Amino acid sequence: MPQTSSEDDPSLLALVQSGDEQAMASLFDRYSKVVYSVALRVLRDPSSAEDVLQEVFMQIWRNPDSFTAARGSLGGWLAIVSRNRSIDALRRKRPTTSVDDIALASPYNLADEAERNFLMEQARGVIKDLPTEQRKTLEMAFFDGLTHSEIAEITGDPLGTVKTRIRSALLTLRKAFQS
Repeated sequence: MPQTSSEDDPSLLALVQSGDEQAMASLFDRYSKVVYSVALRVLRDPSSAEDVLQEVFMQIWRNPDSFTAARGSLGGWLAIVSRNRSIDALRRKRPTTSVDDIALASPYNLADEAERNFLMEQARGVIKDLPTEQRKTLEMAFFDGLTHSEIAEITGDPLGTVKTRIRSALLTLRKAFQS
């Protein structure tokens, strides 16, 4: 039997086609590291990469003429086949747990958050319906952080009027939330 380890790839493939196991072993020794490393890089799982390695070399054993020398080197072709098989393996993987079985942790109490959002929308609606002077005065006090005196100075209204408008707006809000 001829020495197959130093033969070129087309000669080895021809020997594999005739059923030469030594030629197949030589191809495996020559290219298994490339095929495995490409598969491992894509799959990030040694066991799955070994499966791809086995599939690729079984393909060569069963159908050695699937490689066409005119398209490039055998090593490059094997790397591409390994990459494609690995991507196919990733696509075939299904989640091991059902989405319904996964408990998602939340740092927020979603019921409280929903209630708070509802109350905020309700408050916005009530504030929007306030008379313009009350709404503007309330917004300046609570959203702009202005004191009653500062609001009176900005608007030119008497201090008592500013206080009355804010109190009336707050009473309207209270009534809306009590009902």
